[in-house]
Amino acid sequence: MCGIAGIVGKWPGAGEDTGQRMWRSLNHRGPDDRGVLVFRAGTVRSGRDVPASHDADVLLLHLRLSIIDLSDAGWQPISTPDGRFHIVFNGEIYNYLELRAELETLGVVFRSHSDTEVLLQAFAQWGADAWRRFTGMFACAILDVVHGKVTLARDPFGIKPLYYTTHGGAVAFASEIKTLIELPGVSRTVDAQRLASYLRFGVTDYGDGTMFAAVRQLPPGTVLELELPSAALGTPRSFWSPQRAAPVELSFEEAAARFRELFLESVALHLRSDVPVACCLSGGVDSSSIAMAMREVSGAGLELHTFTHVAQTTALCEERWADIVGAACGARMHKIKPTATEMADDLEHLVAVQDEPFISSSMYAQYRVMREIGTAGVKVVLDGQGADEMLGGYEYYLGARVASLLRAGRLGASIDLMRRASANRSIGMLRQFASAMDYLLPPAGSAMARRAVGRELVPRWVRNEWLDARGARIDSLRTSTGAQADVLLESLEKSLRGPGLPHLLRYEDRNSMAWSVESRVPFLTTRLVDYALSLPEEYIIGNDGTTKHVFREAMRGLVPEPILDRRDKIGFATSEREWILAVTPWVDRLLSHEAARRIPALDYPVVTELWSAIKDGTRPYDQAVWRWINLIEWTRQHDVRYD
Repeated sequence: MCGIAGIVGKWPGAGEDTGQRMWRSLNHRGPDDRGVLVFRAGTVRSGRDVPASHDADVLLLHLRLSIIDLSDAGWQPISTPDGRFHIVFNGEIYNYLELRAELETLGVVFRSHSDTEVLLQAFAQWGADAWRRFTGMFACAILDVVHGKVTLARDPFGIKPLYYTTHGGAVAFASEIKTLIELPGVSRTVDAQRLASYLRFGVTDYGDGTMFAAVRQLPPGTVLELELPSAALGTPRSFWSPQRAAPVELSFEEAAARFRELFLESVALHLRSDVPVACCLSGGVDSSSIAMAMREVSGAGLELHTFTHVAQTTALCEERWADIVGAACGARMHKIKPTATEMADDLEHLVAVQDEPFISSSMYAQYRVMREIGTAGVKVVLDGQGADEMLGGYEYYLGARVASLLRAGRLGASIDLMRRASANRSIGMLRQFASAMDYLLPPAGSAMARRAVGRELVPRWVRNEWLDARGARIDSLRTSTGAQADVLLESLEKSLRGPGLPHLLRYEDRNSMAWSVESRVPFLTTRLVDYALSLPEEYIIGNDGTTKHVFREAMRGLVPEPILDRRDKIGFATSEREWILAVTPWVDRLLSHEAARRIPALDYPVVTELWSAIKDGTRPYDQAVWRWINLIEWTRQHDVRYD
């Protein structure tokens, strides 16, 4: 796990310190070592002390967090012995041992024990066919001095970030946005559509855009080639994306047994490391399964450390569930109990860490957990991201399942599912039906369904006319489902592509890497996702509304039964209302900052009116408050421009 950056072509306005500034902005991602490669006039120079020349044809920068092959042989940039290919790489290739053995049968000789060299040699051997062979998370840049091109690539789910921008015929790329917006000539103007999506839905991370109009991100599972010497951008090519597969011909019990096998294999691969590996543990099904699987595949000899966020509000606190799992797996437990005052003190750094606004204060809980992990000296942690999107873990997936039954003409079955789900999960039938209509109706009808359950389309604190004038649509994230009956599987497929999953992975990456911690997500492998998307819908969400139905069955006998029988869904929740109201003077100061008045998409008088009503108790707390203060602080820090 590392930080990477680079410039392809001559960047206008770059100075002698440009490379050093790019390095410094990413130092938290790789404090163990650093390296540079300069390619100029057909000559390659690399090393720790090579000047990061601003006028090179290609500049590659690397900051290292040493995880696999801790020796100098794992230093980057790594080059092939013939001097043709050179790589900077961020991530891990978990099946590198198997790929290495295969490459050695083809005559490849390795000089290190690192997964980076395996990736590079696989690319040298198989070219574009290599990307689908990797099980892992990666973002990398590979220079080919023979064909004169730089290849950028990102893993199938976008677990590892890769951003780029252009200026004056040159291209710059980096692991984080902050590195790019500091370059001369890069505009800080907001992307109006991303702003609209954030204000209404709280998401920004989908497709190839960012909150900055000038900065793009390479989409998950995509390769982009830059031709030399012009640095001309090619057309991004996808090498994998979530797709529904041919349905499996397995009974429910057989499907669960196969899921267990694949999951344990994935956890075993994700434990490959030359440093100790810990686990985030919430007490939910996903993280509990990972913790128990770590014990299962590693045996009694593993010193297992778990890290748990403990919410202050009883209704949100999962401590007792985490304690059940901690005792069952024999873990050394670490508990983190953040407060509102601490959040106010840390918000400035949290916003700086994330680079873009984020949906709620739950990101602060994750930030504090990762800080505790880093402070404890742990470099690698496993987490459960992706399971909800793959296995229908959220409430609205019940609506998708109901929609499938309605589309298939099974009205009685849909009513029975809604009734049983209401009894088991306290989710009203009206809310489930409205969610189903969200999937089935065209946008106008969907908007009516939302209003029926009290969800306004355009909040009155949004100045929609400003967004309209810039072609931004507040409803643009919604896409209609196709004609197939399997609405749930289609919904899962779309969630894995975005915006459901990508913003969670961004939070995970920034919060962990801010403290030099590598976070691994064993649910997110192409093998597991391909399998999940081949299952019948009733295996994903049972006929009684049980979410993650097949996975719960797969974990029987491994995970404590009380965990598998849970029907509540808390997630990484915080006591946001109590936190915000406890630091009212701090919110007042932020809302009165001049940056708030510089955001034309916010109706400032309405914002202040609503906040006053929330403070005096005449209006219930609204999560919009978090979006306001987060957006204002982001605007202030990055000097964001809106026109």
